[in-house]
This record gives sequence, structure tokens and C-alpha cells, in this order.
Amino acid sequence: MMTAVSTSSRQFELLRRWSHLLDAAFRIPGTNIRFGWDPIVGLIPGLGDLSSPAFAALLLMQALRMRVPRIVLARMVLNAGIDALMGLVPGLGNVADIFWKANTRNMALLERHAQPGVAPRRSDVLFVYAVVILLVFIALLPLAALVWLVQQLVA
Repeated sequence: MMTAVSTSSRQFELLRRWSHLLDAAFRIPGTNIRFGWDPIVGLIPGLGDLSSPAFAALLLMQALRMRVPRIVLARMVLNAGIDALMGLVPGLGNVADIFWKANTRNMALLERHAQPGVAPRRSDVLFVYAVVILLVFIALLPLAALVWLVQQLVA
């Protein structure tokens, strides 16, 4: 009979392998720059946009099962969201995949919080708050532009 620990370690090893395949399986010769199948598969329209989000969903489900702190879950979602946003730009998104490595980042967060009671780092909290503030700023920009335009028209 399989124990919970061996199942968990096997799941972790499988997730680790997929993370490596997607983000770091290959090295550009003469450099320390690593990339995986994510930017390669990303060249295929439609299919490329599914591989990384599907793996991100698996990591997030595992994190939920492990009861990872909410702020760390938020950081994982933001990492995957940033990856998805960069992927919307054809070509540039594939290059960004080589450097952003959302899967590797999220796997590291998951491994760091594999043991219950591990508190989130201050950098996790700061990252989440910074991105939320940036998103609020971006959302308010059109409103500010509209107010400025109205002022210009009235004056």
C-alpha cells in the first residue's frame, strides 16, 4: 500500500520534471541561458497558449491541496498571469518565456511551502501588492485621461 508521503513525493517529482521540461530542458550553447518546451510549443498557434496555463493550473491545484498561504497562491496566479499576458504578443511572448519562467517560479514557491506552517516571505507580499497597485493604476489611467480631456474641452 502506498503512503501519503510517497504519493506526495511522486507527485512533486512529476511536477518538478514537467516544470523542467517546460522552462529549462535546453541550454543555449556558450551561455547559461536555459529554456524549455514552453517557448517552442508557443510557436504553434492555439496549442502554445495552452501548455503553460494547463501546468500552472496543476501547480495551483496542488498548492490548494497543500493549503499554501493565500498570498503565495496569489503570487502563483500573478506569475502565471504575467506569463499569459506576455504570451499574447506574438514572437515577443516566446522570447519572454525564456526569461520569465513562470512554471519554475511557481514550482519553487510550491516546494518552499511544501511543509505546513512555512510563512510567506516579505517579497511574496510586496510582489503581490506591487502588481495589484500597478493594475489599479492601469485601470484608472483611462479615467484620468477622460477627466483631462473633459477639462481641456470645457476650458
